[in-house]
Amino acid sequence: MPDPAPAPVTAPDTPTAPWLPAWFRHPTHLDLPTGHHLRPVRELDVDLDLAAVTGSRERLWSVFGQVWGWPPAGLTREQDRADLARHEAEAARREAFDYGLFDDEETELLGCVYVDPPGRAGADADVCWWVVDRLVGSDLEAVLEREVPRWVHRDWPFTAPRFVGRDLTWQQWLALPRLPGPA
Repeated sequence: MPDPAPAPVTAPDTPTAPWLPAWFRHPTHLDLPTGHHLRPVRELDVDLDLAAVTGSRERLWSVFGQVWGWPPAGLTREQDRADLARHEAEAARREAFDYGLFDDEETELLGCVYVDPPGRAGADADVCWWVVDRLVGSDLEAVLEREVPRWVHRDWPFTAPRFVGRDLTWQQWLALPRLPGPA
């Protein structure tokens, strides 16, 4: 199994994202009981991510298309690389977090978990996830359904996280009052 990446260090003069306390350092690895794990995605994961996203593109678009405009039709390697670089930079700035779901040896990316500042009223974080098409309804997806909320409640500093697509639908989320800022 690859060594987990070290936790990003925020220099004292780096502004802290207002949705997270200054003392908080985001988790860099979560082992799942299936032998899989979550870790922050990196730009270097592009080939694994592109295969996962394009292989499940139609279903992912049906979930995230209206909200994020993602994944676009004809997603290129360069577009995906830029998207992963943006996610990696957001994590370094403590603005938002994208975790890849990997097999033990990291030969395949099987989905993603997003931990974001709330885009709509009523929560202090918006959390959602997806798995590749072949894992929909699988034991691994059931493990994520159980373990991601436990992990967020245990290892993150939120008092009212919202699990979009689980606690409420994306349509219900879109109907909530929008908070200032991006989202």
